[in-house]
Amino acid sequence: MVTEGKSSGSERWFLTLTLSSVFLTVGLIVFGAVVRVTDSGLGCGSDWPLCNGTIFPPLDNLTAWIEWLHRLFALLIGLFGLGMLFTGLRAYRKRSATVLNFVFLSVFLFVVQSGLGAIVVVLELPPTFVTLHLGVAMVFLGALIVSGSVAWWRNPQTKQSDQVTALAYTNAAFVLVIILTGALVRGSGATLACTDWPLCNGEVLPTSQGQLALIHMLHRFAVVALGVSLAVLVWQVLKNRQDSLSRGLAMGAFVLYLAQAAVGAMYVLSVAGALWGAAHVGMAAATWSLLVVLSAIEAINAGHLVVNQLQEAETWKPHSQNAS
Repeated sequence: MVTEGKSSGSERWFLTLTLSSVFLTVGLIVFGAVVRVTDSGLGCGSDWPLCNGTIFPPLDNLTAWIEWLHRLFALLIGLFGLGMLFTGLRAYRKRSATVLNFVFLSVFLFVVQSGLGAIVVVLELPPTFVTLHLGVAMVFLGALIVSGSVAWWRNPQTKQSDQVTALAYTNAAFVLVIILTGALVRGSGATLACTDWPLCNGEVLPTSQGQLALIHMLHRFAVVALGVSLAVLVWQVLKNRQDSLSRGLAMGAFVLYLAQAAVGAMYVLSVAGALWGAAHVGMAAATWSLLVVLSAIEAINAGHLVVNQLQEAETWKPHSQNAS
């Protein structure tokens, strides 16, 4: 990537806060997985924002501390988000509506995510809301990544949309769907409906083993389909993209996918070991993140996202004057 000009102090702060928020959000998602796999979701009872009626949980209540730290983690991200909003308004109010739009979307999603977190606790972990909670967290992470990518990518390469662009979008959406189905597997109690791997209790399609086994195996089938789709993406990127960034993002996403599939197998074979469960979600979030960056770069190069509205206006003006 080639950059032009020097970044202002507000721009540098914005990028730093955005990158920090991305890493913190991935950490929060992993910590949320720890909350789930350790059954700490109701460690603070059905109270929110208090924890069993108090600000701080008792020192001897480990599950309460896990849930309380998860909430504290979310609060920290909220503070970073406010910093992003402040620096973003200063740096991009006149330069890039795209950056600000995604910052505003991030703020909105954070509020929604916090509200869903409260609902999940008060309603005592209903599977639908638990799945929705994770889904909004992933979309929030994606909005942060897009805002940072648009602010960072300073010299777009003008190209037409092609198969790589479509595949990047498709695979990013596919990963999000599979993350949601994985949350549904956990929320519905189907995690150990299949106790072996890759088969389900010795069967490819466990139609006679009940609904939970089918839910579990459908998630695995979706994961296999994602692997094929990612392999096609990597092939097309290597064929049609010469820049090392696009190639690295596509290959990195595929490698993380393979690692995540292996960790998913270990999660089942370890009888839902907490460490494997948290790693599984973390790698899913990392795979999603790389595909969102790739999609954002493709969108910028194809003109689907405007990087610098002032630059576009200056480019368009002479053409419009010549036409008149």
